[in-house]
Amino acid sequence: MSEAHISQNNDRILEKALTNRIIDDYFDNTESWLRAILRMCIFSLAYLNGKPVFIVECPNQAVAKRLSRKTYPFRGLVYYLTDKLNSGDRTLFCYKESKDCSWRCFDTSSNSWKNLSNLRSRK
Repeated sequence: MSEAHISQNNDRILEKALTNRIIDDYFDNTESWLRAILRMCIFSLAYLNGKPVFIVECPNQAVAKRLSRKTYPFRGLVYYLTDKLNSGDRTLFCYKESKDCSWRCFDTSSNSWKNLSNLRSRK
């Protein structure tokens, strides 16, 4: 096992721990169904085309589609995490397509689904 692989696994553990902490702190007063499905996801901040974006990595299409219809709670979270870094409130709700390993994401900046090949899973 290479050190890069070990490091990536440690990053994934850290991302999951931070995701759970954010859910506990920020989504404490939301519906229990929302907290339950968010626990299946991993949150991260990334750059796409040079601009910051908040990514919610979902385990499957059903979770991503359900969250894509509930984008309002994430606007405040993006502002809270990024300290209003001129990113607007752009969030991607993504899941990995099993057939071709591409990412399918709902982009809140355009309210549409997109295929993105430049996201990488670190699992």
